[in-house]
Amino acid sequence: MSGYFKDIAPMRFAPDAEGPAFRAYDPDEVVLGKRMDQHLRFAVAYWHSFGWEGGDPFGGRTFDRPWFPADTMDLAEARADAAFEFFRILGVPYFCFHDHDVRPEGATLTESRDRLNRMADIFARKMADGGPKLLWGTANLFSNRRYMAGAATNPDPEVFAYSAATVRDCLDVTHRLGGENYVLWGGREGYETLLNTDLSQELDHMGRFLSMVVDYKHKIGFKGTILIEPKPQEPTKHQYDFDVGTVYGFLSRHGLEGEVKVNIEQGHAILAGHSFEHEIALAQALGIFGSIDMNRNDYQSGWDTDQFPNNVPEVALAYYEVLKGGGFTTGGTNFDAKVRRQSLDPEDLVMAHAGAMDVCARGLKAAAKMLEEDRLEAARRARYAGWQEGWAQQMLKPGTTLDSIADAAIDRGLNPQPRSGRQEVLENLVNRYV
Repeated sequence: MSGYFKDIAPMRFAPDAEGPAFRAYDPDEVVLGKRMDQHLRFAVAYWHSFGWEGGDPFGGRTFDRPWFPADTMDLAEARADAAFEFFRILGVPYFCFHDHDVRPEGATLTESRDRLNRMADIFARKMADGGPKLLWGTANLFSNRRYMAGAATNPDPEVFAYSAATVRDCLDVTHRLGGENYVLWGGREGYETLLNTDLSQELDHMGRFLSMVVDYKHKIGFKGTILIEPKPQEPTKHQYDFDVGTVYGFLSRHGLEGEVKVNIEQGHAILAGHSFEHEIALAQALGIFGSIDMNRNDYQSGWDTDQFPNNVPEVALAYYEVLKGGGFTTGGTNFDAKVRRQSLDPEDLVMAHAGAMDVCARGLKAAAKMLEEDRLEAARRARYAGWQEGWAQQMLKPGTTLDSIADAAIDRGLNPQPRSGRQEVLENLVNRYV
């Protein structure tokens, strides 16, 4: 054990406690016939919680943690000790990591792979000793300067090959640790200017890369889900994986819509000009919903601030779409969030997660009640009720022509009048639950 969190007791559900405790998150509580922890499937992000040093564009490290800068294997192991101690305090069922989070990069690909496997051995022992399971692993293909022009979309074929080797090694480790998903996040898969970019070639390379990842998944027998995490704008001006709709178009073009799903982050949805619930609902409608990264942005800032969620109504609407679509299968709720650079103490990290877990629990329960009482869905059904009539359904059947519909409209003497969408009424209804 690291001792970094030695003065913090394991969190418990105690709504009336004076000290640190969960106020709303009771993992044993049954919601819609399932335990709350099985609905939410919480995961801690290794990178923000144990890799981020508290810097920003105008200042360096503010956190003073004994494993920083984690540039040796001894420090990497110390960080792992602290991380699993933290997981135990929170009682989370899962964690997530990038390869770069858990080991310092080696001088060669072989050394990097060996270091990752050494850390995977340590993780495996800690997981077997009561630690959490792995929700997903991923490769960091964006931090090193070699990726300044992308990974799969890089104009240099050596970077493409280097990236392929890195993903293979990380997918192997994810498989070995029983990971339930593997995420591809194209942090720099995009371009700054068309003046030096072959857009068509880069998209073809990205599709080829993803197809090979899927083929390799099947070769090694990995049963988890391959996920893409949509991300707009930051840091690349024109990001190829901008939002759920863009990713679906890309998957369809390469015949991968049945193989790959999406990991949707709230902060990325906001940067794309969408709501979180929109991106989840669209992914459900397209059949590619997989998992979520739960965080929020500062609405006065134009970048991805990765703050812990604290808005119950927003979270409730997100989980409403998750539950309406049948809930998570291999996915879950990963806190891709970080404490602010002035939140220096170990307790700050614990309470940031605990508070976020409470917000999610409250949002889940509100969403479940909305579904149970069926008032939102009843209003939606009423709005589209006309489409249940035989003549309306006939319009959508193969063989029906524009001429036949036009003639029928004339024969029926149609003169449709607008009907209220009742938006404010429904917004008021939602507020009764949250």
